[in-house]
Amino acid sequence: MSEEQKGPRWGRWIVIGVLAAAGWGIVRSGGHEPGAASATPSSTSSSSAAAPSSAGSGGPSAAPSKPSGPYEPADYAAPVRQYAAEAGVNPQLLMAILYNEAYKPHDPDFERAWQRNKPDAAFGIANMHRAAFDDTKPGRPFASRRWEELPDDRNLAVQAAAWHLHDLAEQLPAKVGAPLNQDELLALGYNAGAGNMLAFARGVKIGPQAQSYLDRLHDNWAKSGEAVKQR
Repeated sequence: MSEEQKGPRWGRWIVIGVLAAAGWGIVRSGGHEPGAASATPSSTSSSSAAAPSSAGSGGPSAAPSKPSGPYEPADYAAPVRQYAAEAGVNPQLLMAILYNEAYKPHDPDFERAWQRNKPDAAFGIANMHRAAFDDTKPGRPFASRRWEELPDDRNLAVQAAAWHLHDLAEQLPAKVGAPLNQDELLALGYNAGAGNMLAFARGVKIGPQAQSYLDRLHDNWAKSGEAVKQR
């Protein structure tokens, strides 16, 4: 679900920074409440991580407070384990995708400032696009939630990503004709879409952008496994 496939990474984020700085004051006046629910964040993170709750599962609950402070995917190990089990996907894969998608700032104000200039931008720590979220949520515990909530509810972002991976896995054939395992194919499907995933599963050679995403997945794999271990 990465947006970096649409243009050079660093040049784009320089432009984003300029735009976000220009729109920051406007966004800051939008009436969002500060603060964040916290479980067991790392010592380098201020209260940004939240334990899984009914808010993330679509149950009745007060609206989650806005995340704040530095974002570290490993702080979300508990939601990753819970929602990966709920959706029947590999928690290490889900965590690795969070690491892959951490290439851009995940501050709610920043995301909304950028979305004003790029309406098709992805939202949340898993970089999910509106269409993917809306296609995934029917019949799920978060069916009543909205895509616009993703920047403010990181647990919801993890849960939606887990179920999107579940849906991608349902589309994979029992046997694939590619030198890729299921987790690699699902990661490519998350990044490039189900159609490309199925083409790769048939043995179609992956392009440089997909290869870059896969390389980052491999780079993030070991630390993702460590992050999701029960402590």
